[in-house]
Amino acid sequence: MHYENSVEWVKNLENLTEEQWRASIAKGKWSLAEVIGHFPAWDQFVIEKRLPYLFEKEALPKEPNVDEVNHQSSIISKTKTKEEIISKFIGVRRSLIIAINNIEDDLWEKKVKIGSKTMTLTDYLKGTVEHDEHHFKQIQKVLDSFDIGT
Repeated sequence: MHYENSVEWVKNLENLTEEQWRASIAKGKWSLAEVIGHFPAWDQFVIEKRLPYLFEKEALPKEPNVDEVNHQSSIISKTKTKEEIISKFIGVRRSLIIAINNIEDDLWEKKVKIGSKTMTLTDYLKGTVEHDEHHFKQIQKVLDSFDIGT
């Protein structure tokens, strides 16, 4: 449900002014645009480099350099419109929802090894939800400072 709700939550950001959309979440930090703009790269990584491999015998593809992915996402977000960024988020997030919904029920609690950690798919996806929620709280704090809600 988190992923479904996130699509609606981000859709509501379309109502922000350009100035609000480009506001920093904190001094020296990313803008709202950059925060939302970095999600598709990571969702795509989960779709392409995690979900298809989690239950295979071969090793998982190596995780990309986090700082580099985030930096590239930031650069792209500075050049795209609010509508483009939100549309990309929604499109990729919907693809992630479909991929998750296609996972067989018996695989959710099966143990998988990711790096040096062993966890279930449920645990892995909880980590991605926590990542989302961390950033959504940052954004909500900024929205509250604008005296608007989502």
